[in-house]
Amino acid sequence: MVPGAPTPVAPFSHCVKVGPWLFVTGQMPTDPADDSAPLPEGIEAQTRRVMDNLVLVLEGVGYGLADVVQARVYITEFKRDYPGMNAVYRSYFAEGRLPARTCIGVTGLARDALVEVDFVAYRP
Repeated sequence: MVPGAPTPVAPFSHCVKVGPWLFVTGQMPTDPADDSAPLPEGIEAQTRRVMDNLVLVLEGVGYGLADVVQARVYITEFKRDYPGMNAVYRSYFAEGRLPARTCIGVTGLARDALVEVDFVAYRP
């Protein structure tokens, strides 16, 4: 477990390191200080919280957003929320340094979240 990162919503690790690779479990828009707090309202606020939670995990093990090589995004209301999610997601990465990405529309996520994101990072 990574200190300061949100409490997992199921039995899994925040991340697993294999050599220089880091596989970061999908993060939910939960409050890392209070797991029982309501989720933020709207896709922009939830995406921001998810990305902040991912940063907590990355930094907790000595990685950063510059090390992220691949992301998977899961959203429950694809047509409605894709533009808003993209605007927030994009703001977290340096110009010209976007990871490869897949975005998938799903029928539901844990805690009735609107968005979940996972990462693969690499640091030689």
